[in-house]
Amino acid sequence: MRIVGPDELVFGVDNVDACATFLTDYGLKDAGGGRFEALDKTAVSVVDQNDPSLPAPLGTASLLRLTVWGVEDQTSLDEIEAELSKDRDVVKLGDGTLRCQDDAGFEIAFRITQRIKLDLPAEMINSPGAKPGRAANEVAANQDAEAAPRTLSHIVYFVPDMDQMANFYIERLKFVVTDKFTNTGPFLRPQANDDHHVLFMIQTPPYMKGIEHIAFHMQGPTELMLAGSRMIQKGYESFWGPGRHKFGSNWFWYFNSPLGTHVEYDADMDKHDGEWVEREVPMTKEAAQLFLFENVEKFAPGGPPPGKG
Repeated sequence: MRIVGPDELVFGVDNVDACATFLTDYGLKDAGGGRFEALDKTAVSVVDQNDPSLPAPLGTASLLRLTVWGVEDQTSLDEIEAELSKDRDVVKLGDGTLRCQDDAGFEIAFRITQRIKLDLPAEMINSPGAKPGRAANEVAANQDAEAAPRTLSHIVYFVPDMDQMANFYIERLKFVVTDKFTNTGPFLRPQANDDHHVLFMIQTPPYMKGIEHIAFHMQGPTELMLAGSRMIQKGYESFWGPGRHKFGSNWFWYFNSPLGTHVEYDADMDKHDGEWVEREVPMTKEAAQLFLFENVEKFAPGGPPPGKG
């Protein structure tokens, strides 16, 4: 099953205007109709929580209503429909999108991906003893850089039964485990994506079920820092970061948001293929981040509800 990754997340919110302001300040482009896009057209959509078109809420504080996964082609969509129809209702919408629930009760959808292929420069660095990354007289620092999110990177769920949730994505949708935090959750990637992870889950009490954070890839660490600094200047509250994770190696900076979840900038995530052998370590603050400027206790099971850190 050639699932590419998350295409769109749909939230039912009590203040559409506040969420729209946050998402545009974060760097997404207002595409109209409550849809806010990264450069490759992956998106977050915000809809009034009482809109009858939305799936039912989870029954917790979470505002997430729908996770839309993009797939590579119609063959993959047909494979997903055949597999999931074995034990649940799968609704096919007029545009071919498939809708159902996963084993934890999250509303999910599948469609041929709407993301577009990007052809953009990477961040270049100069390192002693190595060939120059930048040409002579090419200056790296540019405070006027757009620093726009390039693509929806990954999502993290709070789930009451981590094994049940993980097994659904691994066994039914053929996601691959890259690494795992013991008794916390696995880092998963789908067949058509070589990022270290596009999905992670954290085992928590049932009342916390929902989305813990979403993340978008930036060009590199410099644009991550630039975008994060702009958010601070606009008065938004940093939740965690800036820093760098160990598993995945991605730089990170998380912010609280009016969507009831944390929204992360990330950059420079590891890539993996079928030769990779998964690692497993206990979940500790030392395992979660490379630089111990601040702790990771608020990410541990039993911590505060999403968006309240």
